[in-house]
Amino acid sequence: MSIVDKLKGLLGQHPDKAKEAVDRGGDMIDERTGSKYSDKVDTGQEKANEYIDRNKPQQP
Repeated sequence: MSIVDKLKGLLGQHPDKAKEAVDRGGDMIDERTGSKYSDKVDTGQEKANEYIDRNKPQQP
């Protein structure tokens, strides 16, 4: 099992925590770069959150 498969499994089990981590990571990047790339970071955060939403398991 590759690391990508493991990450996908974790995202499926805990999508809320994954989205939280994406937000915190983006905020940390903004802080360290002085918000120089905030538009690109925000775009990356949005795409990551969309990916998480598309791939979260459906509740029965």
